[in-house]
Amino acid sequence: MTDYVLVHGAWGGSFGYDRVAGKLRAAGHRVVLAQLTGLGTRKGEFHPGITLTTHIDDVCNQIASAKSASGGFDKFVLVGHSYGGMIVTGVATRLGSRITALVYIDAFLPQDGQSLWDLTGDFEHNHYIGSQKFTPAAVAPLPGLESPVLSPHPLLTLLEAVKFTGEEAKVGRRVYVFANAWEPTPFRKFVKRVTTEPGWEYHEAKASHNVMGDQPEQTLAILLGCA
Repeated sequence: MTDYVLVHGAWGGSFGYDRVAGKLRAAGHRVVLAQLTGLGTRKGEFHPGITLTTHIDDVCNQIASAKSASGGFDKFVLVGHSYGGMIVTGVATRLGSRITALVYIDAFLPQDGQSLWDLTGDFEHNHYIGSQKFTPAAVAPLPGLESPVLSPHPLLTLLEAVKFTGEEAKVGRRVYVFANAWEPTPFRKFVKRVTTEPGWEYHEAKASHNVMGDQPEQTLAILLGCA
């Protein structure tokens, strides 16, 4: 049995993992679906002060609660989709020695001192700032990603940088999954990094940014491969 912690991306909720999480549980594994302040099931808790640290705290606290409740989660596979890559990197700076595999699914891959703002360009920046005109501190979904199930995203989470501690270097395995059927994509630049730096396992999915929905069996196989 393996413990999994699944972290969703901007504007979304844990529902994006429902199908994959169900199959992991059916295979006998335990799963924590991260619930992030101001998003998904917790969108009613939205406030202007939500930061990247808030979301990193959310995940770390939910891992601690799962450990207390089940006696497990001493070691776990940590998965982040999209913006979730920022969060799981932050979690690794605290709990790296407990992470047996760190999986980025079409996700941002920050280096020390980088924020999501640093990893995006003028298109995204103009959208983030333009969103402030009528909904201060709340960023609407990017054009083309609009959906009734999505909700505004806290601006400050996109501006705060990840700070490395050395703990992130203790992660057991590192896996990157790139969606090759979605353009324009801000994630192509990470492909060069993970295919040239030692220590990375690389996969491509014929999928839109919604890799878990478009390629659930491939996603499941990759995650089970980390067990």
